[in-house]
Amino acid sequence: MRDRIIFLIAIFVLARVTWGQQNQPPSMLGMDMSGHDMSNMKDMSTGAEKDSDAGAHVMRSMEGHMDMGPHMKMTAVRPAKPGDAVRAQQIADSARKASEKYVDYHAALADGFKIFHPELPQKIYHFTSPAYATEAGFRFNPEHPTSLLYEKHGDDYKLIGVMYTAPKRFDEDQLDERIPLSIAQWHEHVNFCAPPPDHRREMLAPHSQFGLRGSITTQEACDAAGGTFHPVIFNWMVHLYPFEKDQASIWSVNRQHGDAD
Repeated sequence: MRDRIIFLIAIFVLARVTWGQQNQPPSMLGMDMSGHDMSNMKDMSTGAEKDSDAGAHVMRSMEGHMDMGPHMKMTAVRPAKPGDAVRAQQIADSARKASEKYVDYHAALADGFKIFHPELPQKIYHFTSPAYATEAGFRFNPEHPTSLLYEKHGDDYKLIGVMYTAPKRFDEDQLDERIPLSIAQWHEHVNFCAPPPDHRREMLAPHSQFGLRGSITTQEACDAAGGTFHPVIFNWMVHLYPFEKDQASIWSVNRQHGDAD
């Protein structure tokens, strides 16, 4: 129950931040929450959000992308085209080559990757590069993953994968140009109804109508409940595990979703 509460609050906080960033100048758009540039989240929280340790809640929401039904959109698996497997392998090879230098997490920190809430226990720790997150908004460079993914073992971190992002305005043809959709499935978080301020506690209820676990999935229903509807709240995301031995494991969708809290 505690993890469920944390998850719901996390999604609400992230949605508010991401929605507000739509009014930022173009140079900042690549650094929204979809890129997981969350190193300053503690400073961005105010009032009730600070009281609930919003930063910690945000961290929890990033542990795994669970099956959220109408609140998650996955790209369709396409028939394989000539060259797809080769291109996907080249991306995986580039990701492995680029991330090998970060097996020691100190190297990642030295290169500007920022870990979100290292003091709090997580399944997966996101080390995000603000520069690469911005770059991903304009072009795809497989050698520049938005985030490095680590598991923590004692006082050390074990590098297990990388995460790429793409603008939420992209259609599936554009995503296919980055990584073939016959191999990888991108996902985005959709149909989010943020509750009105005086109903925030309702998100904590087991059968809430608000949030990414809520029953509300349309603009009309959200308006009727007094909420604020966000058709999409983050950019496209995809995880890649370049140190695995076979293509299915490298692009594992089940692993990308993570274990349910």
